[in-house]
Amino acid sequence: MKAIILAAGEGSRMRPLTYTRPKVMLPIANKPILEHLLMAAARAGISEFILVVGYHDEQVRDYFGNGERWQLKIDYLTQRKRRGTADAIRRVRASIDGKFLVMNGDIITSSEDIINLTNRSDNAIGVKDVDDVSGLGVVEVRGGQITQIYEKTVRPPSNIANTGLYLLTPDIFDAIARTPKSPRGEYEITDSLRLMIEMGQRIAPQEISYWLDFSYPWDLLSANETLMAGIEARTLGKIEDNVFIKEPVAIGEDTILRSGCYITGPVVIGRGCDIGPNCYIRPYTAIGDDCHLGAAVEVKSSIIMRGTKIPHHNYIGDSIIGENCNFGSGTKIANLRLDKKNISVAGMDTKKRKLGAIIGDGVETGINASINVGTIIGNNTAIGPGAVVSGIIAPGSRVF
Repeated sequence: MKAIILAAGEGSRMRPLTYTRPKVMLPIANKPILEHLLMAAARAGISEFILVVGYHDEQVRDYFGNGERWQLKIDYLTQRKRRGTADAIRRVRASIDGKFLVMNGDIITSSEDIINLTNRSDNAIGVKDVDDVSGLGVVEVRGGQITQIYEKTVRPPSNIANTGLYLLTPDIFDAIARTPKSPRGEYEITDSLRLMIEMGQRIAPQEISYWLDFSYPWDLLSANETLMAGIEARTLGKIEDNVFIKEPVAIGEDTILRSGCYITGPVVIGRGCDIGPNCYIRPYTAIGDDCHLGAAVEVKSSIIMRGTKIPHHNYIGDSIIGENCNFGSGTKIANLRLDKKNISVAGMDTKKRKLGAIIGDGVETGINASINVGTIIGNNTAIGPGAVVSGIIAPGSRVF
């Protein structure tokens, strides 16, 4: 069986993190979302993949190549224009022989759920009951069959989410050929499946037990905590004397932990990092390759991407920091309101009581800069010494 993974989109709601990378390449526990999904499918026995790529596709191609690194076979289909999921699936018809799996590339699920789905013989959609379906597609189920499929609606008629996992038979291609453009001007696979239902064909629901979906940047932090809970301790770098490590902590090659570091896992540190001396790294922190965390720096529950430097007297809590940022001495990020209420971003309740900042690539701060809770900072922004920053900061801004 082959798996088609839909990975062509930007993920505009993830900005500024997706200005320079596709959503599927956002890191969680130091691995792209797409890698977590691929590995789950591989553990389920699938070894042949077609990745549908478009936005910044070079990053996906460079990272995954032909799949040899994971003993997989990966081919690519380029979808430059937004023509929709049904159009992408239509274009792989010549490569399909029998039933096949289709997965949205911006989700994470388990190998057990993939096995349960692929063991079916009929067309099926992976579904899950969720408390909040805002921003999600949903389905209605009666008598063990899906009777209606809805894209994102203002008033969803059910709490059964479409998880973006599909087992399809070649019958889908006839439905795709009859599928009109959606109001968004795209050919949607959900419209094709709706046509099949209208023609009396069975579309079965398959319950998915483990499903991580990402709509907004702060969703990455929740997933990071979930995925890091199962990491294994490893030490591939150098550890100086007087370093305290409470496992599990994974340390990459050519990384050095200098004297006085105190690290409480689960923590993942990438390759080529320079950590310490005398810093405190708290649980659920993922540090990318070639980062520097220096003296009197404290970090907790955060994602720090490749090449970022946080070298002197800084506090980073419950935040996502993009690539190649540089924080001046004394820069602090707040992560808790004084009234302890949930933190909102652009008027949206994140449902998080603790949330720091979402910071894009190439951001620099001067000494003693202060960044308020729920702040979004666009790429290549400069924040001057002593500045206090709140709200949404556009890319390329100068804040003094």
